[in-house]
Amino acid sequence: MHDIRLVRDNPIAFDAGLARRGLDAPSTALLALDEQRRALVTELQTLQARRNEASKAIGQAKAKRDEETAQALMAEVAAIKERLPALEAEEAAAAAAIEDALAALPNIPAADVPDGADEEANVEKARWGQPAQFAFEPREHADFAPALGLDFEAAAAISGARFAALRGGMARLHRALGQYMLDLQTARHGYTEVAPPLLVRDQAVFGTGQLPKFAEDLFRTTDGRWLIPTAEVSLTNLVREQILDESQLPLRFTALTPCFRSEAGAAGRDTRGMIRQHQFDKVELVAIATPEQSEAEHDHMLASAEAVLQGLNLPYRRMLLCAGDMGFTALRTFDLEVWLPGQGRYREISSVSNCGDFQARRMAARYRPAGDAKGTRFVHTLNGSGLAVGRALVAVLENYQQADGSVRVPDVLRPYMGGLEVLEP
Repeated sequence: MHDIRLVRDNPIAFDAGLARRGLDAPSTALLALDEQRRALVTELQTLQARRNEASKAIGQAKAKRDEETAQALMAEVAAIKERLPALEAEEAAAAAAIEDALAALPNIPAADVPDGADEEANVEKARWGQPAQFAFEPREHADFAPALGLDFEAAAAISGARFAALRGGMARLHRALGQYMLDLQTARHGYTEVAPPLLVRDQAVFGTGQLPKFAEDLFRTTDGRWLIPTAEVSLTNLVREQILDESQLPLRFTALTPCFRSEAGAAGRDTRGMIRQHQFDKVELVAIATPEQSEAEHDHMLASAEAVLQGLNLPYRRMLLCAGDMGFTALRTFDLEVWLPGQGRYREISSVSNCGDFQARRMAARYRPAGDAKGTRFVHTLNGSGLAVGRALVAVLENYQQADGSVRVPDVLRPYMGGLEVLEP
């Protein structure tokens, strides 16, 4: 969320930043609302000062036995008192209108983010690994994995489209992937494991930017809570409305949770297989940092996510997203795209984003710099997938498939599989 003072101080820079997101001069409407509110605040302050002055004068008039003046002053004070509640309501409504307008605007892209409207303008920054050469035509996971225990038909009968049921070795391989990712992030990369709530209140999804703009992408319960679309929501909100000591930072959290998304804007996309599901598991990475630590934490988180793919020996590429393809809260995002031989292309498996202080303002999350007993600053928040477990399962199935329909188990997962080396039909 943006600070209206920054808009007021430099509207040209503000508009230029959001123009890269395809928005046309949002400062004009914001500053009109701000001017209206400030005029109301000035009127309120003037009336309150006059009320206090007149109230004092009433006593002075009475002391002089000037009843006519006292009565006139009392009438003036009564009129002011009658006017103040309506004026206070107008000011509160104007302040809320500014907050609503600011809450609807995305973060401003960092200077090094490329311009562009969509994924076509994303920039490849690096590749790791070489796609395997198969002695047969590799197939998509949806074509051969049902024989290994990936059951789409039963799941559809139970829940409808975009669900899957995993059985036997397939379920264990899925569980092994999640456990491997968690162990890697906690043992090697300094993340603290958290088992967070899966149901959250409005304030939590507002804090991380899903509300109000993206409500249709979420599932809501009958009591008004939301099923988390990612553990980013729960993990980032662990510091909401807190003032942390600088010595505590950076904080690094990770969690393996189910995630729930309506996929409202994905009609007709990835309808086969496990790429795009309403329910999926994901290992999330979240960091809370000072502004000075922010860039280094982004690099660290990106390396932490890449380490999973390298451990699994899955070829991938790192993409720097353009301004038009980034998420709402991000100022810079790298996507990791894993090679899927069945599709013959790279597909996103992780997004790693630096949000700056954008989410922190929405959550009122601050820290106290060392040596500053009174002042506070907003923290920076970062989040990334480390990784999406379902998509990692797809990548393992397709990259480790064999001609007879079996799938080799990656070496790093075998301890989690009781030593099993191959999933067989």
